[in-house]
Amino acid sequence: MLVLGIDPGYDRLGVALIKKDNGKEELVFSACFLSSNKDCLGERLLSVGSELEKLIKEYKPDTVATEKLYFTVNQKTAMAVAEARGVISYLSAKHHIPLFEYTPPEIKLTVTGYGNANKKQVAEMVPRLIKISKEVKYDDEYDAIAIALTHLAIYHPPK
Repeated sequence: MLVLGIDPGYDRLGVALIKKDNGKEELVFSACFLSSNKDCLGERLLSVGSELEKLIKEYKPDTVATEKLYFTVNQKTAMAVAEARGVISYLSAKHHIPLFEYTPPEIKLTVTGYGNANKKQVAEMVPRLIKISKEVKYDDEYDAIAIALTHLAIYHPPK
């Protein structure tokens, strides 16, 4: 099974592809797609969406897992992230890939054992769970890896 984990965003979209074969998990690819803050929201969504679609076409994941949206104090940012989540939903449907959502506490609990863990704790735990052979610059990438790991831990495909 190949899972595409996505940490939704329009400024930075974290992505991770994790393959699970015979009980062994391998990080196939991870990155953070960035958009220019000089562009309007539509152009930024097009930018990260285009990168995401290239990734889907190249790797053909079996499932997509993403973080379920939650409202923060900054509603303007939350609305823009919701629009990025719409791009993810659209691309999943377009490419006939089942989409699964996990709440931040579910992801934190699965990865760290504590549902109220902070971003630093998640980032420290992820490399203990899966080998990462490169430097990770943004926490959005760690979050995408954590989301994919959560899906692999929770989801049991029908036989």
